[in-house]
Amino acid sequence: MAGQGRIGIVGLGSMGLGMALSLKRAGFDVAGCDVTPAAVAKLVAAQGRGADTPADAACDADAVVSVVVNATQTEAILFGDKGVAETMPKGSVFISSATMDPDVARRLARQLEATGRHYLDAPISGGAQRAAQGELTILASGSAAAFAKARPALDAMSAKLYELGGEAGQGAAFKMINQLLAGVHIAAASEAMAFAAKQGLDIRKVYEVITASAGNSWMFENRMPHVLDGDYAPRSAVDIFVKDLGIIQDMARTAKFPVPVSAAALQMFLMTSAAGMGRDDDASVARMYARVTNTKLPGDK
Repeated sequence: MAGQGRIGIVGLGSMGLGMALSLKRAGFDVAGCDVTPAAVAKLVAAQGRGADTPADAACDADAVVSVVVNATQTEAILFGDKGVAETMPKGSVFISSATMDPDVARRLARQLEATGRHYLDAPISGGAQRAAQGELTILASGSAAAFAKARPALDAMSAKLYELGGEAGQGAAFKMINQLLAGVHIAAASEAMAFAAKQGLDIRKVYEVITASAGNSWMFENRMPHVLDGDYAPRSAVDIFVKDLGIIQDMARTAKFPVPVSAAALQMFLMTSAAGMGRDDDASVARMYARVTNTKLPGDK
């Protein structure tokens, strides 16, 4: 058994596998499960342990890290058939990395804490490469006891750990502000690049100029190379922002707070998804602009 303790991890996609490997590198005994057997095999090849179900991964774990897409999947992992709440030891902590409505995070925390386990609301940011390097940004909130139990695992997975409040939901709310900005910036970057192509500009030169100018953003700099290369293999999919910007609309409607800019960005992601690109890279919004305006981008036939 590794010296740091035992961690169960549910969800071994591009983020979850990197997090699992970072935990393994830090000396944890890591058991992981995923709906895709090949993903589990990658963890086993790195000397981790495979688990058939979330319940198996959580057995005897000090902490369970859930790296899935949304609240529905998180709730199923917690309380569904062969869920982790069945087998997590009393006093252990569930670390939830999914992006979700803060109200849902609060509800899930109350349900789990009623069973004698801890819940840490801990959305993540940074992408697959930083996950693999143990250099994520983690936006966490929860009880002091949840933080104390989770801290060794959090330290192994993150370069920046923000402690954002004493109850679940605060981390989720911070993440939604980040997602509002990220979605708007991707949509704006895609619009600008497609518009530049329509003007007959050399879009590689556009990228060079903008990344050295005031109009640059992290998303422009990070995503527009995908457009330049005509490479839309998913690093982060269009449908992620359909979900997240949709949550923002729901939150804003409840608060009676206008969010017209993010609403416009949501429509572009929805249009891109409806055109069959929902599972493609989120820079595919630029392809949608190009198709609508009969504009040629790299990789177009």
